[in-house]
Amino acid sequence: MLPNQLESARRVFAGCFLFSDLVEGESRSLGMRLHLKHFASGETIFRMGDAGETMMAVLSGTIKVSVSSQDGNEIILAILHPNDIIGEIAILDGRERTADATALTDAHLAILDRRDVIAFFDAHPRMWARIVDVLCRRLRATNEHFADVALLPLSKRLAKALIRLARNGAQGGKSFRDIAMSQAELGKVVNASRENVNKLLADWKGKGIVSIRRGVVKIADAEGLEELAESRDLS
Repeated sequence: MLPNQLESARRVFAGCFLFSDLVEGESRSLGMRLHLKHFASGETIFRMGDAGETMMAVLSGTIKVSVSSQDGNEIILAILHPNDIIGEIAILDGRERTADATALTDAHLAILDRRDVIAFFDAHPRMWARIVDVLCRRLRATNEHFADVALLPLSKRLAKALIRLARNGAQGGKSFRDIAMSQAELGKVVNASRENVNKLLADWKGKGIVSIRRGVVKIADAEGLEELAESRDLS
């Protein structure tokens, strides 16, 4: 790993919630254990059932985390952006991956082997409480996502999903980021067909709530979209 790449990877790990309270010496010690890997757009990072031997931080690009049913239907659980952690469940039990991870764009990941993380946590016991906090946050988010898919009408769950996706990874003081996903991929987030997602987005575009350009959805009226997400209308 080149020195500038190593320093970038260290900064990303230091900026993640899991490692945000490390002092300089601790951060540098952890950073020395990193290795970097590039994934091309569409490339599989790991599959459900693979051995959980590493934890990764996203340095650049966008990562899709998903599960698939036996008949091939896919539900997207999360979209990860730079500074997000992936594979943290393996740190606790070292068992199989619980979902698939795929690069939606070209991506660089900083990777830590489980044995190195365990050794670091054993040397810094306060980190165990932090990873439990990270796992609880992820579990809450996943439970909320499945509840939305199971209980809410498509209009509400699509509005909530767009807000969530636009807020994740937003930087530089921006409230929302552009959502670079196809309508078929958005359908996999909310468990709906591309056609039904297209109809809603076309309606919202006509009302000035979103704009759509070359596979990118941009929130034009945040208040209007939030009203749709919180509406009591169950139709």
